[in-house]
Amino acid sequence: MQQKNDKKVIRSWAFFDWANSAYNLVITSTIFPAYFTAITSDKDNNTIDYVTFFGRKFVNSALYSYAMAFAFLVIAVISPILSSIADTRGNKKIFMQMFTYIGALACCGLFFFKLDTLQISVIFFVLAAIGFWGSLVFYNSYLPEIATVDQQDRVSAKGFTFGYIGSVILQLICFVFVFKPEWFGITDASLPMRLSFFLVGVWWIGFAQIPFKYLPKGSPNFKVGQHNVMTSGFKELQKVWRQVKQMAYLKRFLFSFFFYSMGVQTVMLMATIFAEKELHMTTSKLIATILLLQIVAIPGAMLMSYLSTKKYGNVNVLIGVVLIWIGACVAAYFVQTEYQFYALSAVVGLIMGGIQSLSRSTYSKFLPQDSPDHTSFFSFYDVAEKVALVFGMFSFGYIEEYTGSMRNSTLALALFFVLGLLFLLLLKRVEPKTVTVVEEQQS
Repeated sequence: MQQKNDKKVIRSWAFFDWANSAYNLVITSTIFPAYFTAITSDKDNNTIDYVTFFGRKFVNSALYSYAMAFAFLVIAVISPILSSIADTRGNKKIFMQMFTYIGALACCGLFFFKLDTLQISVIFFVLAAIGFWGSLVFYNSYLPEIATVDQQDRVSAKGFTFGYIGSVILQLICFVFVFKPEWFGITDASLPMRLSFFLVGVWWIGFAQIPFKYLPKGSPNFKVGQHNVMTSGFKELQKVWRQVKQMAYLKRFLFSFFFYSMGVQTVMLMATIFAEKELHMTTSKLIATILLLQIVAIPGAMLMSYLSTKKYGNVNVLIGVVLIWIGACVAAYFVQTEYQFYALSAVVGLIMGGIQSLSRSTYSKFLPQDSPDHTSFFSFYDVAEKVALVFGMFSFGYIEEYTGSMRNSTLALALFFVLGLLFLLLLKRVEPKTVTVVEEQQS
């Protein structure tokens, strides 16, 4: 049995966030979205930009949304199978490594992304997303194994904090190439951005070696199974769902998490493209804005951890944060200037890391602490998030194609947050007996 609250193990676990969050910042939030729209745009702000992908025409930003939705769908399908193998053989770290190498090498492959390599580059983009999100299934499932219940908020926030700091450091390194290419004799305008994608892959693989060295092999419930690993993962999800249905608090939280997750990740993934297409902001301003958002997210995650642990409790803080998200989505519909976008980005930054960190630790707290099947529970959590993202990203792209404006898509995201808020409010109506049991589990 792995000893919990070991400082070296927790620090090494947090370094996985340090390693892979560079992908989340550079590839999904800043340089890659700006680069994607730049090379697929005809530079005419009065026309819709179309691209051809395997013989079909798409609005360029809608193709981006659909590609991400497809990646999340793949993860939702394969993660139960992989989690079943990991639980059976007790080797979740192997799968963390496999997805890390797939994602990081795909980022390196994006170095060759130009308009004439659009098709293969979109495939690399999808593989990078699968690598990133697939590794998180196993990374998240370590949390209840390495930290006691009273420490999980703090440890979860530490992971996100490490991630934001590490990603910002690499982002600054990339900025040197993007904004000062003449220092290195670079004359190809696309090379600095493509070089950034390559550096993400190298950074990701390099720093991931720290958790790969110090994290335990995997689940402590090592056992040899005689069942079909291709189907047992889905049977495990069914078993988890049957348990969840008997736990009123956890069930309502998961419904809430499902709906607000549609909004959170979609906002984060589409913010740069929204600003470029709707506000016509330059690449340098977009990158600087998203960097500011990431920096603000560091104290945001720490603040949410403090408020939930010391002041108001997890659910009350989540309710407040989701209310702010609703306001942010509605405000995005009316944003007209870059300064309004800056202000909105600062607000989103404060709540972005907090809602992710707090969601993970809240779920972890209300799991059966004596259960050895933490990977199965976190696989269920991860599948719920990925299915939510499939709906979120697909609806964002479809509404834009159907209505001709990304602004209408932001209103749809606000509705998702409203549904998430309603289920959070239902948590406040849990019977006193159930609440007492949950609180005893926390202590």
